[in-house]
Amino acid sequence: MTQNNTTAVKALFTHIWNNYLDVTPSALKIHDLLGSGNDLINDHVAYRTFNSSKVNIAKLASHLTALGYKECGEYHFEAKKLYAKHFEHADNTLPKVFISELLVEEFPQPIQDIINKMVDAVNSDSINQSSFLYSGTHWQVSYADYQTLLAESEYAAWMAAWGYRANHFTVSINHLAKFDDIESVNSAVKNGGFPLNTSGGEIKGDKTVMLEQSSTIADKAEVVFTDQTVLIPSCFYEFAKRYPLANGELYTGFVAASADKIFESTNAK
Repeated sequence: MTQNNTTAVKALFTHIWNNYLDVTPSALKIHDLLGSGNDLINDHVAYRTFNSSKVNIAKLASHLTALGYKECGEYHFEAKKLYAKHFEHADNTLPKVFISELLVEEFPQPIQDIINKMVDAVNSDSINQSSFLYSGTHWQVSYADYQTLLAESEYAAWMAAWGYRANHFTVSINHLAKFDDIESVNSAVKNGGFPLNTSGGEIKGDKTVMLEQSSTIADKAEVVFTDQTVLIPSCFYEFAKRYPLANGELYTGFVAASADKIFESTNAK
């Protein structure tokens, strides 16, 4: 990996982070609350998309594999009708990337029609630019269509409103100087006035699955739909503590049962 490529990866994630902060102002406040210098490492960044060949996992991941990322795991979420993969870089200070896609064909036809119309509006040339990963929406939808999607899939509704941007960043608790366990991180976050996602408990996973995770409830931000402007859930911040495998190296994968509950951080409250 050349220094130039490492620089390119970091530059890409700086753009992604700044785009994420535009609709997740709490993340910067929590970042400053938990970190003390250069100890705040992003464990992973998550993306959502659809399984259309035009914008599927492979299309998003191509921007990462071009910079040295490798596919490392796959996950199924049958109840939410999702499939996902995660990607890692040889430099473990660079964030892992978790990309999920909605299995569009498993939904009723009216839902498929709304989604297909959105995907059709995406310019194919824009997908080939790395800026696609922080480009937001490429379509216009009505609030009525958003609500139609929401009734069937919060995931689909989130995509309609926010498009291609990081759904969340994740603090690596293992790298923090001021904290060494997830309980103390959660306490600091709550004491700072930021509510946590309690779906499945505040802490998802445990030492036996080598990964503990928690997350905030998504911020809210205004979305301009075709018929009205509405304040809705945007993005959230996650916290992850990883445990070592028998060989002493930290577990780098994900736990589907925990991730399933993390998805619910963007549920409307």
